[in-house]
Amino acid sequence: MPTNRTYLVAGMTCGSCAGKVTGQVEQIPGVIDVDVDLATGGITLTTESPVSDEDVQRAVRQAGYQLATN
Repeated sequence: MPTNRTYLVAGMTCGSCAGKVTGQVEQIPGVIDVDVDLATGGITLTTESPVSDEDVQRAVRQAGYQLATN
């Protein structure tokens, strides 16, 4: 059963930013969809298997951004 998880990405402000992040995160095994909300800087992943926070952080970093901290 697919599950959803949401993360905040610091500095993601435009469609190009969203495309870079989406392209990297989609490559994580188990990710089947990435939804970006530029208004909040959030990304919501739909996964078919568990995905670690470290894998998401690494993919976001490879796109040139960082996960926001609370």
